[in-house]
Formats: sequence, C-alpha cells, structure tokens
Amino acid sequence: MDSRGMAAWVAVMCLLSWSVIAAPPVTVPVIYPQPEFSDDDRQHYPIELLELALTYSGKNYLLQPSELISSQLRALKKLESGKGVDVVWTMTSAKREERIRPIRIPIDKGLFGWRVPLIREADTGRFEGIHNRESVQALLAGQGHDWPDVGILRHNDFRVVTSGSYLGLFKMLASGRIDYFPRSIVEIWIEKEHHPDKHLQVDSNLLLIYPTAFYFFVHKDNQVLARDIEVGLEKLIANGEFNKLFDRHYGDYIQRAKLSQRRAFKLDNPLLPQETPLDRAELWLQLEP
Repeated sequence: MDSRGMAAWVAVMCLLSWSVIAAPPVTVPVIYPQPEFSDDDRQHYPIELLELALTYSGKNYLLQPSELISSQLRALKKLESGKGVDVVWTMTSAKREERIRPIRIPIDKGLFGWRVPLIREADTGRFEGIHNRESVQALLAGQGHDWPDVGILRHNDFRVVTSGSYLGLFKMLASGRIDYFPRSIVEIWIEKEHHPDKHLQVDSNLLLIYPTAFYFFVHKDNQVLARDIEVGLEKLIANGEFNKLFDRHYGDYIQRAKLSQRRAFKLDNPLLPQETPLDRAELWLQLEP
C-alpha cells in the first residue's frame, strides 16, 4: 500500500472510530400508566423520583405514559402480563409481590399508611365529635375494590364499601353513599382541590395509621430495570437527594396535617409482606401523632 493509500485507510478508520464513539446511546422506553384524570398532581413526585433514579444507570431511559388510561387494577394486570406497562407505583401487599417484582424502597416513607378522612363539608361537626375507635368503625369508608386497604380496614373491623372506579368514590362520598374516604396525608389535599364542586372537606380530628409501603413495581422477569431503579434509589438516599425531593413535594402537606392534634387509631396490616424492610430506619419517616 502506497502512502496515498495508507493515508486514505487511516482517514477511513478514524472516521469509523469517531462514528462509534459519537453514536448516541440507544433509547430505552419505560412505560408507566397514564393517570385516570388529567393534571393528576399525585403523579409528579414518583415520575420525578424515577427519572432521577434512572440517571444513575448509564442508560438512556425515557419515561412515557401509556397510550390508554387505565384503572389501577388494569395497569397492574398489564404489568403482570408484560404488555403495555413497564413500571407502576402502588401500595404493596403479599399478593401483589407474588405477581410482580417490587423494588423494596418505600418511596412514600410509609406515609400511605397515615390516613385522614376526606368527608363532606356538612359533616365537619359530626367528625369533630368522634372520640373513640368504635365510632369510626361504625361509619362507612369508601375504597377501591382491588386496593389492599380494603383487607386492612376489614381485618380491623372497619366497615368498607368498595367501588371499581377511583373517581367514582368522590361521587359516592358527595352523594352520601359512604361517610368518609380515608386518604394518605400526602395526597388528600391534592384530591380535595381537584373536586371543588363536591363540597368536600379534610377532617381535622382523626388519623388512621397502619404499616405499609408504596413501591415501584416492574414485571416479575424484568431484573435489569428493577436493578437500575434500586441502584438509583439507593444512591439518591446516600447522597441526600431522595430526602430533598420528598420534602419539596410533601413537606408542606405533613405540616398541614397537624398530626399531634389528631386522635390516632393504629391498625394491624395482615397483608404486609415479611420482606418489608422495616429494620432500615432511614427508609421511613419517623412521625408522632
């Protein structure tokens, strides 16, 4: 090969090397369930946390909502089948952990087990007058028919009416078909603001507490995505970014709940898996009602 040919060969090899180095990483889509109603502010925190965690993977993950709106039950079935959804965030139970893979870091720090009644404005005085557990147990609570909360409440002798529709529960409350809708202290004010026409009120007197965890879940066989989420979350916990994000989204709501002024009733959770990392104190928010 003469000098002219050698120069051409070197130029081609350099060009090929540059193209390999400069090639953009492959985009890996991660589909999550589209919320049941537009502008669902409850989605902001888990999406932001998941995006942040996946930046530590070294891969070009791209979070995208599913094409169709799905109820929680439908989204979980899609995840279990591996069709249409790659990740969900929801409350854990032993049954759910048998069917889909949990990343056992409670992104809610346990606060989905701290429940405040959403009630009708007209019932404010009625709830302020409740002083004992039996009076709460006599009332009708509303819950989604497939939610773990149903089994928890009934195990503790609370009366529950179920619905297949999340949005339908607010209509049931407004119409008097249920007495209250127990909601997490980190979501109840968001939900109230989304239903101004129903004249609902956040009760200022009662608090139900049961141990539970709100996790990211993936398909049972999706070990790679599960590992990448877990590694990212652990790094966020270690560098303090997890706490900063949590406080930015939920700190005001926790203060607003005025836990020390409430009558607290602690419930057992028979659905809590044995693998729940209750021994890792740094994963849970230590609150006193």
